[in-house]
Amino acid sequence: MKIQIPKTVSEWNARGEKYLPGLLGFEFTKVGLDEVIAQFRVGKQHMAWNGFLHAGSVVTLADTCCGYGTLNSIPADADGFTTLDLSSNFIGTAREGLVICTATAIHRGRTTQVWDATVE
Repeated sequence: MKIQIPKTVSEWNARGEKYLPGLLGFEFTKVGLDEVIAQFRVGKQHMAWNGFLHAGSVVTLADTCCGYGTLNSIPADADGFTTLDLSSNFIGTAREGLVICTATAIHRGRTTQVWDATVE
């Protein structure tokens, strides 16, 4: 099956509307070959029961940014991709405001890609 790659940021946002990125309110502001930027405004759906930002919200944002970047630069004959490795380190949290992720391509090869995501 040929993968249809969105061409504009609004198409990327529309693609995720009825899936997890849309359910969590992710808004992509840039989807380039080497950089992807997205954000969400902290809401109850992003929180853990203890009142802190749920780590899953942050990791999902980072993984989605890296995934969109990978998909945007995937070889034309590829059938798809999957995340092989994901690790995270947390040094703070948020209870309100915007959470912004910037994902940057470290390596974009034929069979593997490495992306680094910073969430602030």
